[in-house]
Amino acid sequence: MINNIQMWSEAPSVRDLLGAHAQSLASLISALDLAAIEQVAELLDARCRQGNAVYCVGNGGSAATASHIAADLSWGRRMGNESRPNALSLVANVPLMSALANDAGYENVFIEQMKGPFRAGDVVIAVSASGNSENVLRAAQFANDHGGASVGMVGFDGGKLKGLSQMCIDVPTPVGTYELVEDVHHAVCHMLANCLKFMAHRRSGASI
Repeated sequence: MINNIQMWSEAPSVRDLLGAHAQSLASLISALDLAAIEQVAELLDARCRQGNAVYCVGNGGSAATASHIAADLSWGRRMGNESRPNALSLVANVPLMSALANDAGYENVFIEQMKGPFRAGDVVIAVSASGNSENVLRAAQFANDHGGASVGMVGFDGGKLKGLSQMCIDVPTPVGTYELVEDVHHAVCHMLANCLKFMAHRRSGASI
C-alpha cells in the first residue's frame, strides 16, 4: 500500500494515478474483516429491533460518512412490518453544532447532543480516519459510560479510537491516506445497510 505522496510522485500520468488509487482501494476492500462487519451488523440489527437509537459522528469527510450511515440505516432497512432504525447524524444540525462549539467547545459538540436523549442500549458509530479526533473519542466514551455500545470506524493505525471502541471496523493504511480510508468507510456503510435489510428479509420473507 503506497501513500498519497508516493502516488503523486511515482505516477507518470493522471491515468496511472487513477489506476493506483483504484488498485489500492480494491486491495483495501478485499482485506476488510468481514467478521467484524458482521458483528457490527448483528449489533445494529438487535438494538434497532429493541428501539434503541444509533448516533453517528465524525469530522470533515468522516462527518459526511456519519450522515451517510444515518441515511442508509434509516432508509435502507424498509422491510415488512419491522420498525426502521432511529439513526441520527449528530453533524447534521449546523446551527446547533456551531452553538455548541462556541459555548461548550468543539470537543463536546457530540456528547452535548446526547445528554438527555441517550438511553442505555443506544449505539454510537464513531468515524475517524486517524482515530484521534477528541470529539469523536468523547462520543465513544460517552456510550461506554452510559450503558451503550461504541462502534469505531478507523484507518491508519487505528489511533485511540481502536482501543476505546467496543467493536471496531479497521482500514489499516499509511498515515495520511484519508481518501482511501473514507472510500472504504462509505463501502462499509452500504454493507451494513444491506446486512440489516437481508436480516429483516430473512425474518419476514418479504420481497426486496
